[in-house]
Amino acid sequence: MSAAGERSHVIVIGGGFAGLGCARKLVRHRDVHVTLLDRNNYHQFQPLLYQIATSQLGSSNVAMSLRKIFRRHRNVDIKMADVESIDPETRTVTAAGGDTWTGDAVVLAAGSQPNFFGTRGAERNSFPLYSLADAQRLRSRIIAVFEDADRDPSLIDRGALNFVVVGGGPTGVETAGALADMISQTMTVEYRDLDVTAARVHIVDLGHTLLGPFSERAHDYASKVLQRKGVVLHLDTKVTEVAPGHVTLGDGSEIPTRCVVWGGGIMAPPVAAAAGVSQGRGGRVDVRPELTVPGCTRVYAVGDVANIPGPDGEPLPQLGSVALQSGVWAAQNLLAELGDRPPKPFHYKDKGIMAMIGRGSAIAAMGKRRREVHGPIAFAAWLGVHLLLMTGARARVRSVVDWVFVNVSRTRGPQVLDRAGAAEIDWDDDRAAEPAGTPAAR
Repeated sequence: MSAAGERSHVIVIGGGFAGLGCARKLVRHRDVHVTLLDRNNYHQFQPLLYQIATSQLGSSNVAMSLRKIFRRHRNVDIKMADVESIDPETRTVTAAGGDTWTGDAVVLAAGSQPNFFGTRGAERNSFPLYSLADAQRLRSRIIAVFEDADRDPSLIDRGALNFVVVGGGPTGVETAGALADMISQTMTVEYRDLDVTAARVHIVDLGHTLLGPFSERAHDYASKVLQRKGVVLHLDTKVTEVAPGHVTLGDGSEIPTRCVVWGGGIMAPPVAAAAGVSQGRGGRVDVRPELTVPGCTRVYAVGDVANIPGPDGEPLPQLGSVALQSGVWAAQNLLAELGDRPPKPFHYKDKGIMAMIGRGSAIAAMGKRRREVHGPIAFAAWLGVHLLLMTGARARVRSVVDWVFVNVSRTRGPQVLDRAGAAEIDWDDDRAAEPAGTPAAR
């Protein structure tokens, strides 16, 4: 540790699963002071953002104040800051406003951002689903197209009720299933004068199956469940353009739409490059097995921002469980280093993977052997695991009440247009998509 009577200062960048897990472990030690930096003042439960977007849960179910989480710990400072750069040599962190912090150690847990893979117009015209603000914007757009079509039914012929989900991984599948349920179980009741049966949800993915990490049996199950819900699958298909009023596919065909959900992949945020360290797949920071950054002293990278090597040498997947466990492990290694003990290689405890496909339908592949279950049992397992991962008893209770309500009734929670920009649609604006890389206008 630092000199006698002094606290060691650790700077944690990011309040997601990884950063929160790390900070919680560190603050238990009174001789460590933590500065937790995040662009928001809350921790968000990212796996449930699609349920915000489809009006199953309210924002307070998935977002909790970081200050409230650490209210009983005097050895932590919470600072809202958009980190722009890191000097790994001096362990100095600089924010967009010019504020700086220098510590005895730095933990980079900055999460991820959407990867549009250079798709023309995608950044400007699609709706990613990687933050609470993203989920709120998407919810407003979904409701807005129904409201506009209710006022002017001719908009249906212009794609008003077409929804395109790009990406057949868990984010895309869960969003498509929830959207299909929302349309068939809620919108048919609430929009009595509208031909809601004309609504279509499309999934587009470059791969030949949905939910790639799962088994062939799971791929088949997911496809059948979604198709029963009316979801149209476009597999082995690339999206080449996202324009204001349509999506263009690799074969040249177009789907008219005003709501494109982007679940096509993630990459490291800009701060990873700003650190000036080695980057690998997806721009993520390469780390040693101990989660330390090569060539740096007491600098760690964890969670989605890092390429964490697994037992086979390949990077571990960007999952909430990997992020949480790596954050806690980094804290343990930091405490060891500050106490002049060597850090230990990270060992991930693989508890399996899960995906919700809609009301009463889910897939769970549990444990190292990936014992797979489908349907109501997997649905119950999904609920249990996500409740355990949630922060705060109040959020758990609210979520249980909302889930029960959604699954036994035909109405949903806060269907409000709280993001005016996303709700305003110029139905005559379907010009060519902007070039890739154009900043999003939201």
